[in-house]
Amino acid sequence: MPPTDRPREHAGQGAATTVAAHRTRRRLRADRARQLADLLRHQILTGAFQNGPLPHESALAADYRASRNTVRQALDLLRAEGLVERLPGVGTVVVARKYPHGLDRLMGLAETLREHGRVTNEVRTMGPAPAPAPVADRLHVPAGADVLYIERLRRLNGLPLSLDLTYVPLDIGTPLLGADLENTDVFRLLETITGQPLGHAEITLEAVTADAHSAAVLQAPRGAAVLMLERLTHLADGRPVDLEFIRFRGDRITMSGLLHRS
Repeated sequence: MPPTDRPREHAGQGAATTVAAHRTRRRLRADRARQLADLLRHQILTGAFQNGPLPHESALAADYRASRNTVRQALDLLRAEGLVERLPGVGTVVVARKYPHGLDRLMGLAETLREHGRVTNEVRTMGPAPAPAPVADRLHVPAGADVLYIERLRRLNGLPLSLDLTYVPLDIGTPLLGADLENTDVFRLLETITGQPLGHAEITLEAVTADAHSAAVLQAPRGAAVLMLERLTHLADGRPVDLEFIRFRGDRITMSGLLHRS
């Protein structure tokens, strides 16, 4: 290689090293911002800032040993989630609240959130329908047999919270047709109809993208992430009686539970 080409090669290598180092610093700062946002989110959800704005950026930087830029990025993440907003002359304040939904007890939504307000149900669809094969299999009914299908929009204090799709075996579901589903959890009605308590439920929780219908009903942005809770509930004698697909607005609910290691 001609000698004149060597300095040019070294200069190129130096520029590449500088770019790589810059990208590494940006990635590390983004990592720290995400970590700080997680810590602040927990405080927000547990009510640490109910009586006023969040501490000033400089105070947060000192408390968490972070740079001001990292603090700003963390607050930007929380703003993007809709949890906080910056008000001129006031500071960063909490503008949204998430409600806790426990995963360690089998309860209906109204029972779960009774301390946080009134749950109401808008019954959008209700009636017998042929059970899709996966539904029939899980409810232990013959393939193609009718089940009671219910679609409800559930609100907490008037705000859309979840869209629930429910399947119930028809022999148990028929009495629900005349029940007050607008103000009563299905769980309570099932226990009354069957004369026995609910026993246990199998649950799956995952994040899914809101389809156009779900987004419109929940008044959420189309394509927003929602929490999907799939739950198959059994009576105390083991019979499966309630298969639900519940889409929660992710910006209004948080799931929690107490786990023991045996």
